[in-house]
Amino acid sequence: MKATLRTVRLALAEPLRISRSTMAARDAVWLTVEHEGLHGHGEAVTSVYYGLDTATLEGRLYESGRELSRFPDPESALREWSSDTPQSGTRQAGTRQPGERRSGERPPAVTAAVEAALLDLCGRRAGAPVYRLLRADSDAGSATDAGAGGAPSARTARTIGIVPAPHAAAQARALVAAGFGLLKAKAGTPDPEDDLDRIRAIRAAAPHARLLLDPNGAWTSDQARQLIPRFAELGVEAVEQPVAPGDPEALARLAERSPLPLIADEDAVGHEDVRRLAGRVHGVNVKLAKCGGPRAALRIAELIAGSGTELMLGCLTASTLGLAPAVHLADRARWADLDGHLLLADDPWTGIGGADGIVRASDLPGLGVREKRAGEAGGP
Repeated sequence: MKATLRTVRLALAEPLRISRSTMAARDAVWLTVEHEGLHGHGEAVTSVYYGLDTATLEGRLYESGRELSRFPDPESALREWSSDTPQSGTRQAGTRQPGERRSGERPPAVTAAVEAALLDLCGRRAGAPVYRLLRADSDAGSATDAGAGGAPSARTARTIGIVPAPHAAAQARALVAAGFGLLKAKAGTPDPEDDLDRIRAIRAAAPHARLLLDPNGAWTSDQARQLIPRFAELGVEAVEQPVAPGDPEALARLAERSPLPLIADEDAVGHEDVRRLAGRVHGVNVKLAKCGGPRAALRIAELIAGSGTELMLGCLTASTLGLAPAVHLADRARWADLDGHLLLADDPWTGIGGADGIVRASDLPGLGVREKRAGEAGGP
């Protein structure tokens, strides 16, 4: 097998402000794996929070491409390519912060991108969509029919950043008119009243929309206890990571008495983090770039099944190529937050939809996505 890399710049349609930063663009590194005339593709994107710059991604993906060259075919590579390899997604509580890695560890985002490319290539070779490969893998040895069910789809949340209340209201009206029934508002400004004003404006503009809130860990435990009931009165459905990551016990204690479901995100990086929180929080936000790929996400879904903790599938801002592997898992989640490609000024890939509020996996072989031709514009 042969692997090649390509780095592109992904610009957002407008800067996205969250509690800890504002982002206008990020780099994406595309990995292409070729075997016997067929190609599989995967994407990893830069992230300041997870310590992934362009050079790091390029270097780690180059090393991974060289490692893949020793396998005779993508199927054998996929069998051995494991997100169980120790990496930043598996850390001892309190010993490291999210994104911090020991020397030599493979970043989960790199593992996820390589696994996506291999799944894409294996699917193309088998003439099967990735969701069928994943179902066959997760259902092996069970009585479940691995081929049962159609292509996954889900109503995705659409993110509204920290913006003035009138702008948030205008965005909410436009999104509901386009078909979005689930909105996700960022929060965590220095003055919580600004957040409350924004949510009031969104609620007035979209009275029937479901609404999630995400402070990205900006509140103290005392602030969270005071603020969550006020957001509950405004019809917020659930709150993601209200308190700073690094103290999952504090998050679990907060969840015990919270009037709203609490979803761990930054405190739920990988399998071991989720194991400690299973049954103690109401949800975990699983992102392939932080847990290590689709198969790692499936193991987390199996871990929390029946525990009272439900699955949210999230994403980083990325292209359709980067979002597609998670969309092939979309039917596993209570909440889908798979709108990263919709935040871009120009998505260079197409194939999962989403502009109408629904993301859909394709029945085409592999991931079912394609790169747009030069000059091609518009959504999927």
